[in-house]
Amino acid sequence: MPQAPGVVRVTAPNASPYTFTGTNSFLIGREKLALIDPGPEDERHESALRAAMAGRPLTAIILTHTHRDHSAAAARWRRDTGAPLWFGGPHRLSRPLRRFERNALRNSADWDLVPDRTLLDGETVVAGDLGLVVHATPGHCANHLAFGLAGTDILLSGDHVMGWNSTLVSAPDGSMADYFASLDKLIALPYRLYLPAHGGPIADGPAHATALKAHRQMRNEQVIAAVRNGARTIGAVVDAIYPTQPAKVRRAAAMTIGAHMEYLEARGELRVKRGLFGFRLG
Repeated sequence: MPQAPGVVRVTAPNASPYTFTGTNSFLIGREKLALIDPGPEDERHESALRAAMAGRPLTAIILTHTHRDHSAAAARWRRDTGAPLWFGGPHRLSRPLRRFERNALRNSADWDLVPDRTLLDGETVVAGDLGLVVHATPGHCANHLAFGLAGTDILLSGDHVMGWNSTLVSAPDGSMADYFASLDKLIALPYRLYLPAHGGPIADGPAHATALKAHRQMRNEQVIAAVRNGARTIGAVVDAIYPTQPAKVRRAAAMTIGAHMEYLEARGELRVKRGLFGFRLG
């Protein structure tokens, strides 16, 4: 589906509670192309991408980040086309694991994927035959990038800003402090139309990002209120904030609430005790 001159979106058939209608792959360019986020390994998706390419050469494969719903097919595309793979460096945690801690998203990431070129914040690269400006936007994960289409008001916002839902932030894979900082960074940039990696275009990206920031700030207040009212575990906080949500939503909510609690602890607004069996709040 064309999104703008030189930008075509092809959505993978991997709909889920975490991916909405599926992962959006983008073909950037006119006579030559770059492929952003090739998505999952799926023959139907590969066929749809090749049909949209219409025989045009692929000059680069680019990732917003290395969660597998975006990156699983990248190595195959690199092998089959010879196009180099560019992204923000191998998958890494936002901070080291603590004692007794596990990364809930460990199996969702491409830990062994290595870029042919590590993209750096602020640089401009040639994607197909168009320019892309690289913007580091850690938060959802440490190596997350957004891409501005040079000379336009269009931003490919990856998973950092989406229209269908707020972004999953699960520490230590991601960081709520980084997420807030990256929201502020995008709001200040001169892009208006956001093309996210899940869901449709966002007509006023900065306004939507500002609303997402307010939503996260509200969650901070809700976490503090739940603890003041007696919640002492992540589960109890989730029960207080999401009392009627289905189990899959509550699992994702627990990850993000954990990231909120870590953020509030660092700011001195919440006391957190850690042990073998998880958090204890006070």
